[in-house]
Amino acid sequence: MTQTTLTQPSVNEETNVEIAYQVAMENPQHHFYQVTLRITGWQRDRLDLKFPVWTPGSYLVREYAKNLQEFRVCDRLGKSLPYRKESKNHWHINTQSLSEIVVSYCIYANELTVRTSHLDRSHGYFNGACLFFRVVGLEENPIGVAISVPDRAWRISTALPAVPGEEATFIANNFDRLVDSPFEIGTHQIYPFQALDKPHELLVWGERGTGNLPVEQTIVDIRKIINVEAKMFGGLPYDRYLFLLHLTNKRGGLEHDDCCSLIFPQFGFRDRESYCGFMQLVAHEFFHLWNVRRLRPIGLESYDYDGENYTPSLWFCEGGTSYYDLLIPLRAGIYDASYFLGELGKEITRYQNTPGKDVQPLNESSFDAWIKLYRSDANSANTQMSYYLKGSLVCLMLDLMIRARHNNQRSLDNVMEQMWKTFGKNGIGYTPQQLQETIESVADISLQEFWELTLNTTKDLPLNESLKPFGLQLKAQVKTSTTCYLGLAARNDRGSSWVKFVAAGSPAHQAGIDPGDELLALNGIRVTAEQLSDRLKDYRPGDEITLTLFRGDRLYEVAVTLAPPKPDRYTLVPTDNPSPSQQYNLEGWLGCSWNAAFGS
Repeated sequence: MTQTTLTQPSVNEETNVEIAYQVAMENPQHHFYQVTLRITGWQRDRLDLKFPVWTPGSYLVREYAKNLQEFRVCDRLGKSLPYRKESKNHWHINTQSLSEIVVSYCIYANELTVRTSHLDRSHGYFNGACLFFRVVGLEENPIGVAISVPDRAWRISTALPAVPGEEATFIANNFDRLVDSPFEIGTHQIYPFQALDKPHELLVWGERGTGNLPVEQTIVDIRKIINVEAKMFGGLPYDRYLFLLHLTNKRGGLEHDDCCSLIFPQFGFRDRESYCGFMQLVAHEFFHLWNVRRLRPIGLESYDYDGENYTPSLWFCEGGTSYYDLLIPLRAGIYDASYFLGELGKEITRYQNTPGKDVQPLNESSFDAWIKLYRSDANSANTQMSYYLKGSLVCLMLDLMIRARHNNQRSLDNVMEQMWKTFGKNGIGYTPQQLQETIESVADISLQEFWELTLNTTKDLPLNESLKPFGLQLKAQVKTSTTCYLGLAARNDRGSSWVKFVAAGSPAHQAGIDPGDELLALNGIRVTAEQLSDRLKDYRPGDEITLTLFRGDRLYEVAVTLAPPKPDRYTLVPTDNPSPSQQYNLEGWLGCSWNAAFGS
């Protein structure tokens, strides 16, 4: 891409229109960005501006225009121009054949997540979808962005290239690129490092410093992840990459072509399990720079920023990435096989203990992400199944099946490699049928029954069948102290105990208890959320108890017949007397000896 200045930006041959944004942040403690859009070389009587309603990678219509105010349009001399709103995110401007139009507005930014925008005394962060209009019809034009900081000590970091000779000015070659390039502006720490002869930066912002983040070790481990993933796909598809890390009290990540945004608890790195969880997050978002950013389903081949973009293939985009975010740190030597198997057991436990697995098929889960996954409520676990979670287990089954069938000479890695060469490298979106055909070509077998079972039905996944050739089996466990099953979860809040979840089909559900009920007593004796599980130890399956609750302002009692305890944990354990073939398969999958995997 040719780099140009904003005073003389590159010109679209068809329209001769130049697009430039300026972002200011006066009084950042008030959480408002002041944004100015200047369009020059305009030749039409009508200008249509549309504000994105979602951002790629986060499948929910978030209505970013809700944060926009003080919208104003004028000519280059400051004279106001007439406009009207056509819809919630669409502004129509009568330009009266003017060649230069100036649009100004403010964006309220006080939500610090990887998919939104934030501004305060310490820093500014924003995704392009949160701040910038799409000039309808000119989405492929270059777009300049100039940043005006409130303090000269503040620095600016973004994956966009800087404009030579222009202070704090950057250029995006089109609107997609602008949306895909978040900005971190402020007093963040910058840690540059090299990986595979390419420059990378770890950018760390924390309101009170970097917490207990072990920076040097983190960079060592990130470099290991980069090396492992790049080897899978035959190199790195970028010239420079940024890891933007916000240290707060949350967890999350969002992928981009040349960077990723990460958010993690500020003091969450000392504990070994928590640190490994962070490295899994890094592995996940970095893997996305191939799988979903450049290797996309046809439904995401081109983005429609005005509404939902549907695909049934998120089980592969997100589920496949979730499977690899467990596997990559193992291959990188960040943790060992025993730890990996423990984490995999936790994932299987989550799946087995989600009632929604019996309600929502995986294809439907992918398709309905827009209305369900990010809009959870008290009944969500009963009615939906995460395409991240079940998708990762389906990819596990595919990997194990391919490996067992081909003596570890083929695996899901080969599927990823083939999908990348056929579709990702060429920028071609794939259909669900093409994805399935690619997997079948690597597996060298028809998988019609497998697809029907895993994608279109709610039947249990035959995990033990997949694990058996690797000398593994699932062991269901119940806490030794658990004597019966009630089927509700309660939590203390504001000095009271509230029912937060009732499992479908459970004794609590059969008795008509609802989330939002206030729990008061068990068999006439006061009970709190913390005391409930301990009190239930005095009862056995078949016993009838009476729970006293408030629903709104009305006191009521219900009789509940307790059921036998359900497994609350699933672990992966070795089979007795594993065959040489089983040991060989496991060693090829995990990259270590049988004895090393099981500590014997």
